[in-house]
Amino acid sequence: MRLTCPLCGERDRREFTYYGAAVYADRPHAGAGPDAWDDYLHLRDNPAGETRDLWYHELGCSAWIEVTRNTVTHTITATRLVAERERPAKPKGRGRRA
Repeated sequence: MRLTCPLCGERDRREFTYYGAAVYADRPHAGAGPDAWDDYLHLRDNPAGETRDLWYHELGCSAWIEVTRNTVTHTITATRLVAERERPAKPKGRGRRA
């Protein structure tokens, strides 16, 4: 598998370290309650289809990269620097994911 680093270009997957779903970069805000932190630390989806993942370009430029890929076809449709993505808005309610 080849990943395209936004800074270095196309590289072999072995230059990168996989860190899981991209939502891991969306830490709860400083005043978030225990439920928000519990969700952040312990609840993960395992979808078949399109996902957004965190990869670290360990043997390259040391950038954190968000990779959009399909877990069924292994097609990579997009890559971007984590620093350039928008952080989701704070949730208004205290709901837990089902």
